[in-house]
Amino acid sequence: MDANEKMFCYQCQETAKGTGCTQRGVCGKLPETSARMDLLLYATRGVAILNDALRGTGKPQRDADHLIINALFTTITNANFDNEMLDGYICRAFQVKRELKAKCTESGVGIPDFPEVALEAVPEDYERLEPVTSVLAEPDPDKRGLKQLAIYGAKGASAYARHAANLNYEEDDVYACIEHTLKEASRADITVDELVKLVLYMGGGGVKAMALLDSANTGTYGNPEITKVDIGVRKNPGILISGHDLHDLHELLEQTAGTGVDVYTHSEMLPGQYYPFFKKYPHFAGNYGNAWWKQVDEFETFNGCFVFTSNCIVPPRKNCTYLDRVYTLGVVGLPGTHHIEADATGHHDFSEVIEKAKSCPPPTEIEHGEITGGFAHHQVIELAPKIIDLIDRGKIRKFVVMAGCDGRFPSRSYYTDFAKALPEECVILTAGCAKYRYNKLPLGDIEGVPRVLDAGQCNDSYSLVRIAMALKEAFKVDSVNDLPIAYNIAWYEQKAVIVLLALLYLGVQDIHTGPTLPAFFTPDILKVLQEKFNIGTISTVEDDIAALIDNRLRGGERSGQPHEECLSV
Repeated sequence: MDANEKMFCYQCQETAKGTGCTQRGVCGKLPETSARMDLLLYATRGVAILNDALRGTGKPQRDADHLIINALFTTITNANFDNEMLDGYICRAFQVKRELKAKCTESGVGIPDFPEVALEAVPEDYERLEPVTSVLAEPDPDKRGLKQLAIYGAKGASAYARHAANLNYEEDDVYACIEHTLKEASRADITVDELVKLVLYMGGGGVKAMALLDSANTGTYGNPEITKVDIGVRKNPGILISGHDLHDLHELLEQTAGTGVDVYTHSEMLPGQYYPFFKKYPHFAGNYGNAWWKQVDEFETFNGCFVFTSNCIVPPRKNCTYLDRVYTLGVVGLPGTHHIEADATGHHDFSEVIEKAKSCPPPTEIEHGEITGGFAHHQVIELAPKIIDLIDRGKIRKFVVMAGCDGRFPSRSYYTDFAKALPEECVILTAGCAKYRYNKLPLGDIEGVPRVLDAGQCNDSYSLVRIAMALKEAFKVDSVNDLPIAYNIAWYEQKAVIVLLALLYLGVQDIHTGPTLPAFFTPDILKVLQEKFNIGTISTVEDDIAALIDNRLRGGERSGQPHEECLSV
């Protein structure tokens, strides 16, 4: 690492012109925080390698599974900025690694010969070990980029697995895929061809993780249904909850019932409004605000308290008024805020948040009206006869999947302009916070079918896959690539990476992504993806409308079949 570089990070769209963040992350992450995350990930890879070895004997340790998904999740973009919390994770990772080594010896399993397994360290070693644990420790840029692509995919899948586990839904196959991916990415002798297969293998694990979380959420709270969500405010004080964890939303609603405090959703938690279970709470108000990156302004006007259940917390401005009213859960941490630890049963006590919220003024209205969502796979499949009729009559000519993440860069206005420019017979299928670029536009409907069908969170991209498969069966075509569906995916960080890998695993071709490509996509990596999948980058709105909607895409064989051979990695 260059002596002038205090950190190197290129896991989100905001890296400095594709070279990586140095000195201080644009997200607000400090060099010492980045180095701690590097050490934690290195130790976690050692845990994964050992648990993968024990899995071969049928004796993997569930505590290790949980440590791995928590460690990967807490290092995801905009999740944890708290060095003390990260130190705790590091100590726990080395403790679990020692326990697994003892278990291997007890079970007659040879301890794998990896430096990640052998290393012993404490948080104070993080700076000394940076040359070993940093992203830059892999000297080959193509291998480095593919390893990070696989690891970032594992981070996204881990987030989904954590949310599912909070609802007592777990699958060994998901943990096995994540751990095997970390093991293979740790190999010094792995080839580029093997890494390409590994990336697709992780994509298959992403499909399983999304399916598991879909089962957990719908099995617990019912299938999302068409819902009109109020975006105005009420007269009571409020708590604004963000993130992706429906179990946490459930607990908060239960404990705030009858207290005179309303609960609003923000950003990623908007889809919580669509589940029938939560509609029984009269104090479950509407959605306040927009995408995650606008929170530094919108939290000032909300006036109440804030609960973060997952990633997308943003360090506030120095003169902010709300920091002492922010509460974090699980893997989320930010200095100056309050962290609520779960008890041994996974229960959170929100009494402190509720009491503080009672003393706050009601939210200040920043907009009013309604937005409509709840178009997950069950609801859309119920609408299938009407949708198929509209397609047959030429009223719907194309579905455009505009899933993924939103971000702060001005170039993100592309997605608003693209949505506005789509022909009137095009319907947008969306999931993730990218929808805030167009979900409040007056795009109308097609004979009662809204032109923006919001399936929910980024993990609900699985719904878009289910919808595509249902249409494939309905139209009796050989491949999803033969359907009138185009893909224009916005990426920001790992959640969108695992969505992309899942789509590639399923054989989806001709995906456009942007507004910029990940910094870890070297020219050679991009060339491979273009040759195998005809993956493209966004251009101008006019050119992309012509290419995606008018079917003027070129190159790439369109098999549309899942890459089953990659499962043998």
